[in-house]
Amino acid sequence: MTAIQHAPAIRRISAGRRAKDKIVQGLVYLSFVIAVVPLLSVLWLVLSNGFARLNLEFLTHSMRNIGARDAGGGAYHAIVGTLEQILLSSIISIPIGLLTAIYLVEYGRGGRLSRAISFFVDVMTGIPSVVSGLFILAFWILALGMPFSGFAGALALSILMMPTVVRAAEEMLLLVPNDLREASYALGVPKWRTIVKVVLPTAFTGIVTGIMLAIARVAGETAPLLLTVFFTDSINTDPFNGPQMGLPLYVFDQSRRPTDVAIDRAWAGALTLILIVMLLNLVARLISWWRSPARR
Repeated sequence: MTAIQHAPAIRRISAGRRAKDKIVQGLVYLSFVIAVVPLLSVLWLVLSNGFARLNLEFLTHSMRNIGARDAGGGAYHAIVGTLEQILLSSIISIPIGLLTAIYLVEYGRGGRLSRAISFFVDVMTGIPSVVSGLFILAFWILALGMPFSGFAGALALSILMMPTVVRAAEEMLLLVPNDLREASYALGVPKWRTIVKVVLPTAFTGIVTGIMLAIARVAGETAPLLLTVFFTDSINTDPFNGPQMGLPLYVFDQSRRPTDVAIDRAWAGALTLILIVMLLNLVARLISWWRSPARR
């Protein structure tokens, strides 16, 4: 048969493929809309309810001497607590998570210890947040007799951060081409120096993104803080001594009060938390851009 005789069949096949392509493309767009609509609705709800109450007084005042039905007050004590707790949990979890990922990728591939570590990391990934809070409550506060504090909350949050940091860093390190490592080894560079000077800078952008995902996950956790940090209406800048407020706790505390002014403060606290996470992501993006190999 000639090419002319085959032409109708080819056109039918091409038309069928185009129809399937359009159907799949439409399903992809529909899935995107279904995924984005809830996100946009939540953002709009928080913005519309919290923007009116978000002012300078809210950001610079605490709830000390503010009654349940009183107007005024703010979330300054909760903002300070959240920033300090996130900083402490990052200091604890990021080095441990990064070193664990380096061991899994660079030193322990296929080993029995690396398989055991990977198993426990997977288990930690699925731990409910309240379990980490209960663990710190039982061990740090009840068994060791330590007080409720921002540091205790940071310990609970670090348990939730570590598996996310490990998995994100591990995936980024696996994406680094082996040719870069082999070229460094061929020049006589030791393995540890190759990791520090070649592997980590190449994967830096992805690692920072993974760290920000971990921070965003724990920034809004309420259950661990409820069990380890407790409540306070006063400003406490010392995370190692005494109860310390956090924005998730602040939102929880205000939302359960049956007054409109308290509900408005809860919405404003939720908006503040979203803005803090967005600001931290922006800073991380700027650091990644500044340190990216393509810019050098």
